[in-house]
Formats: sequence, C-alpha cells, structure tokens
Amino acid sequence: MTGFSDPYFAPAKLNLMLRVVGRRSDGYHLLQTVFRFIDYGDDLRFRLRDDGAITRANEVPGVPADDDLCVRAARALQQASGTRLGADILLEKRLPMGGGLGGGSSDAATTLLALNRLWETALTRSQLIDLAYKLGADVPVFIFGRNAWAEGIGEQLLAVELPPAWYVVLCPPVAVSTAAVFGHPDLKRDSQKVTIQGFTDDLSKRSRGHFGQAGHASEAVNDLQALVVAQTPEVARHLAWLSKFGPALMTGSGACVFATFDGESEARQVIAQLPADMRGFVARGLQRHPLHELAE
Repeated sequence: MTGFSDPYFAPAKLNLMLRVVGRRSDGYHLLQTVFRFIDYGDDLRFRLRDDGAITRANEVPGVPADDDLCVRAARALQQASGTRLGADILLEKRLPMGGGLGGGSSDAATTLLALNRLWETALTRSQLIDLAYKLGADVPVFIFGRNAWAEGIGEQLLAVELPPAWYVVLCPPVAVSTAAVFGHPDLKRDSQKVTIQGFTDDLSKRSRGHFGQAGHASEAVNDLQALVVAQTPEVARHLAWLSKFGPALMTGSGACVFATFDGESEARQVIAQLPADMRGFVARGLQRHPLHELAE
C-alpha cells in the first residue's frame, strides 16, 4: 500500500518471573514480575489523514477493528492531544494472541509512540504512560521502554539491567484468557515477595556460567503456570519438551513458554530439534525498547 511510513517495531516481552503476592479489596491482584523485551515482534505502518478518521488498513483474524488496541490507542492520543489528524494503521502480526508475549499491548504502545511523533503532538513519556494505563495493564511498560521490575498491580516500574541472553520461545496453538486465569479460584495468590537484588544477582551469576544455563534463578517462577498447565494440555506438552534442554517457564498467563541460553548457537541448536507439530522462534534479549528515543 502506498503512502505508509516505514515500519515501527512492536517487540514482544517475556516475564522472567511472575509472582502473585496478594489481592486488593477491589479484586486486583498484587504482583511481582520482571519484563524483558526481545527482538521479535510485530510491525506497524501509518498513513496520516487530514480528515481525522482512524482506521485499520488490513484484516487481523479474530480482532474487529474497533476492538483493536492499536485503533483504541490512536483514538486515545487523538482525544488527549486535540489533533485534527487521523491515520490508517497497517499491522503486520507475528505475535500470537493469547500467548503471554504482550503483542496487543506492545502494538498499542508502538501506536502511541509513533503517532505522537508523526502527528507532532509532543506528549511526554509520562503523559503517554497515563494514556497507556487506560488501555491495558501491560501497555505502560512498553512506553516506559526499559526492561523493568514491576510491583503493585503492575504500575510500579523500575528499570533493571539484565545480562545478555538468548531465548527459545515456543507457541502452543492455543489462546489462554488472562481474565479466566486470574479469576480462577485455584490460582496461587499468596507467594512470598522476593527482592530485586536477589533476583538480579542470581541472573548475573548465571550469565557468567556459574550455574550452567543462564537466566533462571530460584526466584524465577510463574505462579500462573501450574493452573494453566493443568487446564491446557498443549501448554503442558510444549513446556515438557522444552524442559529437556534446561529450565523452562511460561510467560505471562501463557500460552507461550521459553528457555534461556547464554548464546545464539545454543538456542538455535534447540530450535533445530523442534518437532514438526510445534512452532517457535529464537530471539535475543534487549536492554531497551527499540523506540525508546521517540519519547522524552
């Protein structure tokens, strides 16, 4: 399609740890988690309009345009900034929906970052984060733009430096409902809190080879995993296969699972053995969101 911008990247995230440490009186869960960006994700292109209309220029199976977080993000920015410009949004989707990789949230954040630049609306990073909170719990971290330790209901973000790592990510052919997982009566909600220092120290030791495979400290658990594995055989199957090569973990509320490796060659050796009925990819861990510089 003509007239569209160059692509703006929307990276996936992995939760290197996810603990549910309580629940507020309003029903929201209290979490501890570590977000890591990886160099695999979706691409978005934008074509500016003078008539103020905001449309999605292509079909995305299973996502009506009006429900698309990209469209909702663009409309939120339009309203907050008062711009009279609109946009056509072209979304090249690679990340699976319901996979725990933050695809929809990342797409929304990239839309905010890109259109803030293209529309010249000049909202600050803080202002964009305020918009992001209204779109979804994981959207703010992509605007924040750094690998992050998150607490509270996910709104307390602290940048963390993580050691270099490569990941094998498997994508079971199922979608897991985040709301259903958090609403399930059997979900573990009383994990003990861990410290950021203990977590990052252990990651650093492992990145220097002290424990063989990088990236999985004793704190690196996902409290949602046991429930999802019990209810979703495909997640259990993919996790079991990947665990043959070292510690494996589910990201977010699933369905995707991952293992961490020190080098690219190790990761590619594993993915080369992937059974024909499984799908996955290799990705490098990033320190920052690729579009971090688009906001101040």
